[in-house]
Amino acid sequence: MKCQQCDKPAVFHITELEAGEVHELHFCEDHARGYLNQSEAAAGADEAKGGGMTGPLAVTQTADELAEIDQKACPMCGITFFEFRNQGRLGCPHDYVHFEKELEPLITNIHGATRHTGRRPERAVAAEAAAAAGTSPPLPAGTEELTRVIGLRRGMKEAIAREDYEQAREDRDEIRTIEEKWLGASGA
Repeated sequence: MKCQQCDKPAVFHITELEAGEVHELHFCEDHARGYLNQSEAAAGADEAKGGGMTGPLAVTQTADELAEIDQKACPMCGITFFEFRNQGRLGCPHDYVHFEKELEPLITNIHGATRHTGRRPERAVAAEAAAAAGTSPPLPAGTEELTRVIGLRRGMKEAIAREDYEQAREDRDEIRTIEEKWLGASGA
């Protein structure tokens, strides 16, 4: 996609809401910096008048820094930050830990906080009740086992691709053992 002001590639995609209408803007680094600085100046003038509104965040990262962040990949599922930005979905629970530094500002911007305060899924409530009663929960309480299964599945696919069927069999058997533990606990 090209910048709206010139023929350079657009590296900044800005979505603004004005009076309930969505406006998408696509700029190269230079034009984005100018647009954001102009918006900050207007926001500063509004604050001086008592408006209290703050403008968009300043451009603090260069295109090289953004390209480096985009290449960062999760060791468990292999998704890159660039893939996450394009798809809008993470690959595994471990991504929240691996991309924490990059995700925290996004989550804060979208939700206004980084800690969940609303309702919780029934399985989470059931897991807490089972833990309080001293019985095993139907699913793992943390993400460690789920992340382990995702890593094992990825390893199994890689082993099959390099025709290491013995390793693939070991990964498959370990996945089955973990899943049987989960299903056995929930079926009891």
